[in-house]
Amino acid sequence: MTKNSHLNRIINLIKNKNLRKKVAEIVEDPKIEIGGTVYSGLSLETSPAGLSRHHSYPGGFIEHIVATAEIALKLCDVVKKIYSGKVNRDLVLAGVVLHDIFKPLTYEMEGEGYSTTYLGERLDHLTLITAELIRRDYPLDLVHIVCSHHGGQAGPMWPRTVEALICHLADQADSRLNGDVLRAAKYLSRAATGEEPASLTSKEAFEIVNSKTVEGWNGVSKTVEKIKRKRQS
Repeated sequence: MTKNSHLNRIINLIKNKNLRKKVAEIVEDPKIEIGGTVYSGLSLETSPAGLSRHHSYPGGFIEHIVATAEIALKLCDVVKKIYSGKVNRDLVLAGVVLHDIFKPLTYEMEGEGYSTTYLGERLDHLTLITAELIRRDYPLDLVHIVCSHHGGQAGPMWPRTVEALICHLADQADSRLNGDVLRAAKYLSRAATGEEPASLTSKEAFEIVNSKTVEGWNGVSKTVEKIKRKRQS
């Protein structure tokens, strides 16, 4: 299995042994070969899940996968318990784990932030993983889940199975939640102190937003100052 306990926990929930093994193979060594060149990127543990819109900080990738998996499993429960529908949870879990797995290949460190790699300038993460899943003979329904996780407006096609729809909605929900909280925390920090901490993490952002609710603008100022002191130490 992988070195990451969070990803292992999700992968181990996949009951089908063959599918579980195939998913773990990519996660253990997320690389791709094109034209005789092997491309690798940031480690899954240190990579962000986005450059600016959401989870744009070290460790954001793992956070996004874990949160998306939790949301997706809750949606599976809703489909079963409320709507009496059937869902293949194995495919949902596999889709969540793999949908962004090649994003770290498209990112590289640049100063204190991130930029796009040579590979990422020519192919996006969705195209890369879709092609690799087909090359490795993964189930068509899983390829569809990954291929459609952006939806038809931002991706090549809309989800056309319940499993694909769940993964798409879970991905959107976590991306929106994270992105909106980060933007809110940055706004509150600027309004209260005239500046914002660089590369806010989700935990810091939620702390800032909560401080405004509990203590008002004075709470925001104190929390931002606490974050700055913690980083300096």
